[in-house]
Amino acid sequence: MLRSLFGICLGLLMLPLLGRAQTPDTIRTPPPMKTVALDTVGVLPSAIDTKGWLLLDKDIQLELDGAVHNIYNFKYDKAEKQFRSLRRRYPNHPMAYFLLGLSTWWKIMPTNFQTMQYDKTFFAYMDTAATKAQKLYDADNNNYEASFFLSAAYGFDARLHAERHDWRKATVGARRSLNFLKKSQEANGLSPEFQFGQALFNYYAVWIPDNYPLLKPVLLFFPKGDKKLGLQQLRSVAANGFYTATEARVFLMRILKNEENNAEEAMPVAKLLATTYPDNGYFQRFYALLAYDQGEFSDCERVSREILDKINKGMPGYEGISGRYASYFLGYLMQNRYRDIAKAKDYYQRCIVFAESTGDTERGFYLFANANLAHMAVKEKDITAAKRYYTVLADKADHKSEQYKEAKAYLKKNK
Repeated sequence: MLRSLFGICLGLLMLPLLGRAQTPDTIRTPPPMKTVALDTVGVLPSAIDTKGWLLLDKDIQLELDGAVHNIYNFKYDKAEKQFRSLRRRYPNHPMAYFLLGLSTWWKIMPTNFQTMQYDKTFFAYMDTAATKAQKLYDADNNNYEASFFLSAAYGFDARLHAERHDWRKATVGARRSLNFLKKSQEANGLSPEFQFGQALFNYYAVWIPDNYPLLKPVLLFFPKGDKKLGLQQLRSVAANGFYTATEARVFLMRILKNEENNAEEAMPVAKLLATTYPDNGYFQRFYALLAYDQGEFSDCERVSREILDKINKGMPGYEGISGRYASYFLGYLMQNRYRDIAKAKDYYQRCIVFAESTGDTERGFYLFANANLAHMAVKEKDITAAKRYYTVLADKADHKSEQYKEAKAYLKKNK
């Protein structure tokens, strides 16, 4: 987690998603079955020459509406075909390269950053976007569109370099991103797109030192933040943005669930994302998690079954991480809602297999699945099976956890 947070500081909280691509498998028992901040004050729109700015071009927005939708619905080929068409018509503009990089980013996201096969392509697109934007900025340092793309491209670049532990490159990208973030805020009145970076910075510049005091020295060189303002700005971008609206909703969903501990308010945001982009495995698994958390078991079951079906079909972005979520939820529902122990065991076993396939065997659903299988084995007086599952917990669970203590006690009693 500290690695991810350091990555956020370095990435300056621009478009890349905070922390790991998945929500941590730290789940709770669901309900019974039944100061001076980066602000929005800027130059007057009438004082800026926006000629040639594709970011504000309504015809371009209309043209790319379907393509942007396809990115988040994991129809990468369709989206990139349109972006390449835009690149042919505007070869010296950063937008097409940035959008191609964003599409590549969402190929990495569902795998929880485990895949590295797209790294070179991603870095190449973001580097080219920054190069094209720099030329526009050098020609006119009041070109706030160029500042936006420079800040976003360097922020993305820093975020992935931090995830790959290349701190030197992450730091360089972060400094550059912050410089252009400060510049682009002057254009907040022109479009909600410009407000996205400030929204994230305002929120996390306060949240990070409050929750991770060791990082306070890092933030001494950053502007002060304002959490309340940051959330207001984020909601505004989510409601009014075009290119950044979905990214803003993703952050809003994650912040409400993870940082604000407000799953109830995060729920409608997750539902909107999952229904708008039904083929996005990341959105679906987050929605399934919140439905489980809030006791919306019918929705949790439906979405979990859809996830497993799409994994079986080999659809893009559906892999072991989403499978681990879905199979655990279905195992829980079979055990506690339908009292079908045979199916519950099957789903828990599938959860374990998914977790082992992705290397996630130190926490969360993997441990819960083993614990539930152990409990069922004890109830059935199957000592051999119970010892097998408790041995996993004794080996993998945190030594301060109740799972570890329970496992050690059982194994000691049943030597």
